[in-house]
Amino acid sequence: MLLGRDEVLAEAAEAGESARSGNGRWLLFGAATGMGRTALLEEVVRQVAADGGMRVLVARCSPEESTFPFALVRQIFSEAEVGTGTGPGPGFGLGAEDIPFTDPPAAEEQQTFHRLVASLARTAGRRPVLLAVDDLHDADTVSRRWIGYLARRLAGLPVLLVLTECLENGATALPRATGTSVTLRALAPSAVTRLALAGPARTGQQDADRAELCVQACAGNPALVHALLADLREGPLPGRLSDLAGHRYRDVIGHWLRARATPRSRRVSLALAVAGDGLTALGGRLLHEAAGLGPDSPATPPDTSGLRRLFSHPLAREAALAAAEPAELDALRRRVARLLDEQGAPAAQVAAHLLHIDRPGEEWMTQSLEDAAEDAVRDGRTDEATALLRHALTAHLAPGRRAGLTLRLAALELPHSADAGIRRLRAAMELHAEGDERAAVAPALGAALVARGRTDTAMHVMHQVGSAIEDDELVRAFQTTAALMASHDAIAWRNAVARMRELAATAPAVIEPLACGLVTEYEVGAGELSAAEAMTRVLPRLKAPVVPRLRTGWLGSAATLLQWADRLDEARALADECLPAPPVLPDLTDIGRQCLISVRAEAALWAGDFRRVIAENTPLLDACTGQGLHMPHLVSMVALAHFELGHRAHARRLVAALDEVSADSSWEWNELRYARASMHLAEGSWQAALDDYLSCGRGQSARDFVSPVATPWRSGAALALVRLGQPMRALDLAEEELRHARTWGTPRTVGRALRAHAVAMGGRRGLDSLHEAVAVLRQAPAPVELIETLLDLGHARIGAGNGRKGREDLHEAHTMALRLLAPDPAPDSASDSDSAGGRQPADAAVSAPVTGRLVRATENALRTGGARRTNRGATGSAALTDAERRIVELAAMGRTNAEIGAALHLARRTVETHLTNAYRKLGVTRRTQLASCLDGAGAGTPSVARDITALA
Repeated sequence: MLLGRDEVLAEAAEAGESARSGNGRWLLFGAATGMGRTALLEEVVRQVAADGGMRVLVARCSPEESTFPFALVRQIFSEAEVGTGTGPGPGFGLGAEDIPFTDPPAAEEQQTFHRLVASLARTAGRRPVLLAVDDLHDADTVSRRWIGYLARRLAGLPVLLVLTECLENGATALPRATGTSVTLRALAPSAVTRLALAGPARTGQQDADRAELCVQACAGNPALVHALLADLREGPLPGRLSDLAGHRYRDVIGHWLRARATPRSRRVSLALAVAGDGLTALGGRLLHEAAGLGPDSPATPPDTSGLRRLFSHPLAREAALAAAEPAELDALRRRVARLLDEQGAPAAQVAAHLLHIDRPGEEWMTQSLEDAAEDAVRDGRTDEATALLRHALTAHLAPGRRAGLTLRLAALELPHSADAGIRRLRAAMELHAEGDERAAVAPALGAALVARGRTDTAMHVMHQVGSAIEDDELVRAFQTTAALMASHDAIAWRNAVARMRELAATAPAVIEPLACGLVTEYEVGAGELSAAEAMTRVLPRLKAPVVPRLRTGWLGSAATLLQWADRLDEARALADECLPAPPVLPDLTDIGRQCLISVRAEAALWAGDFRRVIAENTPLLDACTGQGLHMPHLVSMVALAHFELGHRAHARRLVAALDEVSADSSWEWNELRYARASMHLAEGSWQAALDDYLSCGRGQSARDFVSPVATPWRSGAALALVRLGQPMRALDLAEEELRHARTWGTPRTVGRALRAHAVAMGGRRGLDSLHEAVAVLRQAPAPVELIETLLDLGHARIGAGNGRKGREDLHEAHTMALRLLAPDPAPDSASDSDSAGGRQPADAAVSAPVTGRLVRATENALRTGGARRTNRGATGSAALTDAERRIVELAAMGRTNAEIGAALHLARRTVETHLTNAYRKLGVTRRTQLASCLDGAGAGTPSVARDITALA
């Protein structure tokens, strides 16, 4: 199929008629390789000589004969065409001896040219001649001169001379008076589409996709279109060259680059292929320079629009790169990268070329790789950043420069492979010989070891390096950082606090805040300070300058104390100041940031923002899973958040995945035991809950941590003991908890302890404690504790005979639970999904408001307390009354209004009224939408529709 050439064929037909009438013409078809020159020549010959009225002579030039004088002429005047010489026969009347084999002198050449033209004229006089010459650019020099000689003498001869040549090799100059040069342009997209659709029929979309691929990847080149169509297989479109079923497309481009393209075209094409998406920056002279063209090249580069279109597609670029020599590509990539860098292109574009170079040889290359890695980290592309830094480290670097890059790379590798990250950090430290220089790396190694659960090794490293430091201020800063790490080991923590007390009295002002913060954390945990006293230490120091190497550590300590003091927003603000937003992973080689990660998660959990806990921390947990970093505190926070949202099985899997056989005395394992105990308690596993609460208590006591500010294990144990029938033992724990809680003095701790005390006490005194607990908790950002206490207060009031007040408490708890667990209104919010990163727990329900723990608990309480659900403040399916829900469930099953009325013994108008109200609450307009609105809405409650269906 020859498309897009109608005008050219019409012009050839007109030239043929002119030649038949005795007025010879020439046509020269010039085109790039693959544009169909030969196919067009053959079609012209077929159409013009179709009636047999013209004698056709065809000659095809080849590079192999381009050095032989008269090689083309000899094809035309071949032995087969030699006649008797003088008779009226069909021959030219020339013998083989009349065509020389050497390049004759000018005079002899003129005579030979004249005899050849005269012979051709005699033959054409008997019958018009169509002389077709393919690939004139490959003709020998003498024959090309004869073609020019003939073209100048065509007027008055019944000869049509049709020629083709490749424009990349230059254009042949022929006299315009006797002919026309035609440049074959690329096929239009419509013509390419017709070619693509001419093959076997597929689905409409498959045909359209393949046609569009041919348009984009072939730049209108017919040879490439046919090759690509031959290579395409069924199924999805190829993303890479290796996805093609065959190699024709690759071979066509490769053959052109290796055998047909001029050196200029080859270099320009490879430069465009190497530049890739950055080729738009390489215009004019820049492309000329990128291609490595010498100073003798033309000042104005030729038009490269066709090549630009072709190599803008990745398939064409891959094919071109596959045809190049490695050394050639290496040189091109270096030039392109340098030009992009000089033009101010984004670091990622520059680095994309440097990644293919064996070893970056100049500082600007290393810097570009590092800059691109930083950009990738900010965008959450950790794997890409890791590859960039690894390549940067292949360069010849000074020890300090290498250590800095190694340190940054280790921070990226650590979450994905703890052992690899730690090895990288050890290598970075070994690059330094001086103690002060090693001190810059040791804290990162120590933090990584702590995250790995090897706090003892971390302390050994810090002691070993610290003993070689000579600068006094650096020694104190180093000791303070080591003390922060020591908080993960019970014995080391006590010793570190003793040193911090001494240090705080003499340390410089820029070091003292962290020393003071660590001492304050210990004294708070030991029950020696109130929240007000702790804040008088923390708040003024937040405005004081701190040495940069201690800044995150100080903010981590301050944020911890602010969180304990129920100043959750301020604690989160400090964490957000130092931590990246997901999906970017935080730097675990910074012990202060490790602390801030914990604060950010726990503050959100305490505030009841469960989806935020999951969204912010799941990416880090996913990266660390199975890679040697346990992170029990973070696992605990995410598990509790899932549990509160109703993803109970997923929460249990998270905590069960941690192996406590390798647990050390870190406070993080106590948090895990507390979280596991809380889940047991909510599920009614009283003995398992008690065991974990007591285990948590033993772990905290080993650290001198008796305050209920972090893990109120006594309150939980007291609740479990009451259910186990041991109220006296429960009361002892509850009273001890309440005493410590009043020492600290925040509403959360006091209210929580009062609730446990009330449950253990029972009776009138217990009811009074619940009243006080509710009043106290209303002053705190403690929604979960307030809802739980309102439930207990409601049950206690109902049990004491005050049903109306008790049911009001239950309704308030239910309304608060609905609001707390309602999904965010913005559907694209990061916290709107049930699980961060798009990963849905296997048991996660679609509708969080009805599957959350607190909603389920309050609904059960309303049911057992004899209260009628009013659904105040509820939205969506949670806003339906029981009667509306029954009717909606049956309607969603396909029942008509009449069938629903018969099943529920209701008038049809009553059914219609309930459905109208339900449509409004659910925001739907038709019955077919009801099923999706109720999907998961009945989780945790009996299915009314199922019961009624059985009755019907």
